[in-house]
Amino acid sequence: MRRLVLALLVVVSAIVLAPKALAGSPASITAVDMPLAGQRVLADASATHRFTLVGVHWRGSGTVRFRTRSVSGQWSPWRTAAPEADDAPDAGSAEGRATAGWRIGNPFWVGDSDRIETRTVGRVSRIRAYLVWSPVTRVPYRAPAQAGMPPIVLRQAWGADESIRRAPPQYASSVRFAIVHHTAGQNDYTRSQAPAIVRGIELYHVQGNGWNDIGYNFLVDRFGTVYEGRYGGIDRNVIGAHALGFNTGSVGVAVLGTYGSRAPSQAAQDALEKLLAWRLDVAHVNPLGLLTVISGGSERYAKGIPVTLRAISGHRDTGFTECPGTALYARLDGIAAAAASIGGPKIYGPRVDVNEVGARFRATLSTSLSWTVSITSPTGAEVARGTGIGKGVDWTWDASGLPAATYSWSIRAGTARPATGKLRAGGNAPALAIEEPSANPAAISPNGDQQADTSLVSFTLSIPANVSVEVVSAEGAVVATVIDRVFMGAGLHQVTVDGSVLPDGDYTVLVSARTGAGESVEASVPLAVSRTLGTVSVAPAAFSPNGDGRLDRLTIDFTLANPADVRIRIVRDDGTWVATPIVTESLPLGPQRFTWDGSRLGGGIVHDGSYEAVVDVTDAVGTVSFATPFVSDTTAPVVRLLPGTPLRVSVSEPAVLTMLIDGHTLRRVVKTAGTVRIPWSGPAKRVRVVAWDVAGNKSAPVLRVAGPGSRRPGQ
Repeated sequence: MRRLVLALLVVVSAIVLAPKALAGSPASITAVDMPLAGQRVLADASATHRFTLVGVHWRGSGTVRFRTRSVSGQWSPWRTAAPEADDAPDAGSAEGRATAGWRIGNPFWVGDSDRIETRTVGRVSRIRAYLVWSPVTRVPYRAPAQAGMPPIVLRQAWGADESIRRAPPQYASSVRFAIVHHTAGQNDYTRSQAPAIVRGIELYHVQGNGWNDIGYNFLVDRFGTVYEGRYGGIDRNVIGAHALGFNTGSVGVAVLGTYGSRAPSQAAQDALEKLLAWRLDVAHVNPLGLLTVISGGSERYAKGIPVTLRAISGHRDTGFTECPGTALYARLDGIAAAAASIGGPKIYGPRVDVNEVGARFRATLSTSLSWTVSITSPTGAEVARGTGIGKGVDWTWDASGLPAATYSWSIRAGTARPATGKLRAGGNAPALAIEEPSANPAAISPNGDQQADTSLVSFTLSIPANVSVEVVSAEGAVVATVIDRVFMGAGLHQVTVDGSVLPDGDYTVLVSARTGAGESVEASVPLAVSRTLGTVSVAPAAFSPNGDGRLDRLTIDFTLANPADVRIRIVRDDGTWVATPIVTESLPLGPQRFTWDGSRLGGGIVHDGSYEAVVDVTDAVGTVSFATPFVSDTTAPVVRLLPGTPLRVSVSEPAVLTMLIDGHTLRRVVKTAGTVRIPWSGPAKRVRVVAWDVAGNKSAPVLRVAGPGSRRPGQ
């Protein structure tokens, strides 16, 4: 019986592959849709298609296994297409959306092969195999080691195809930690095959998964060779696609091979230690440090969760995966200790806090040393120097006697890599600053209904500067540029952020300013985007809660695109609550309607005046609010018939006049308070006037009959 059940669950398909790919041909990738149940294609011994790396995508909740046949005719063991969660871009990024709906398998180096078979277990509706041909080629050189940098094979050397990159690199403000990975496939690759594996991973990540570039920042082979990964600069803070929710601010390093039970070679570990020692030193990060990182959303940690990580962590620390393999993961603490000991002394965590008179400089040294903080003017002349001895740098610079300028600073200690930067200080002239940044509203609902579709970002510049305004995702990636290096004078400025191009989520609006002298500052304000709240309306625009049965109730309508927690409140123009919430509850998606009878806090009816009905909607993103104005008016208009001719009427407020003149009905709309002339020719023996205002309040009727003493109100 068990054999029968397995036979029903497992579907095997094989496929003949074409076109040809022969040794010496350029690297390429071929997508092959594999047959499913009831479609079996037998392998053809005459086929000559060649590939060296395989990655499998599929749709459905089941699993996929595959095996390949080498060109010598030997079939490999069956492999699980995704033995663990693959490395990935951050959720919500364009890279992450490229393969929506597909389950992504790991890239497997299978060597020179010409056949593939797949086997499914459970529900699988579609299988697509990506077959990469990455021939072995000679690697001509490595980048020379400088300032502690290990030899690195640059992209040009290992044959990266720069023409397939989908987007320019994105950069984080800093690198704070490293994440170590392993790849997949066999560990017995040759030295000459290693660059081909790197090139194959690039093709699979970009043309198979739809990512912008290879996901890792660096790769290391079992022979101790280090390869440059994602384009953008080996010493710059390039955001990779290697750890879902934790790509920003990290550097991802993958060791080629699988290390579940087998440890990496000593050469690979040595290279990993040297690479991390150098790259974290460039960022002034202590390899033995701990830090808190806010998750951008992964399969293990929900978005916004603070996670404590080691400065050198494994991929399994951020996601549900075995990566980098149990054997390699167990060695990470030792690798971190070795990285901390490699090279000379180091400067960790330099920090500069600018104050009214100058700045305070702090840092931690890896060992007790004499240290110096040096300040130089724009001409390069040293204007101040602070010194000390120990493991802690702490010095405050008083710049009050110096002219206002952009000064350069450096922290130096023995042979440690200096920490450097710029700041503006000195004199009475204001430093470059971005003051009072704000976004109004701070949460928008860009669903095209002209309500809270955009946010007005305001800020004040202390001095003229070139300004950029960017929208940054929760993962730190720039997703929209509002203005780019626009020169602005000192004073208040406002720019509009259009939310229509932004998916729902939490963002930061980053305002950066730079002067021609090179000084720069940044300021940021949060911005939430949620399309849950649809059009909010109130009716009538003016109501009269006086119990006369006319427009006594206010109706509030809106639509929810998703279930959400809703609160409706009534506020005055100054934002003060005047009524208890009409509703505070969780509501389903769809149209919503609520009414209010005008009752106020503490009892009674609200006074006449201008108010707003505020609808607050809270979903997984945050709270979006929209306020719709209305008027409470319980005062009836006052009408007077003025003596003489022509016929004139005085009214105390805008109203609709209904008049009966000698048996003829006349209606007149009065848009402003005051006197209005009635279009009536000839004598008017009997006139009766009633006024209705927009809130449904009715004036007392006024009656005039020709003759002395005939003007009688109230009839």
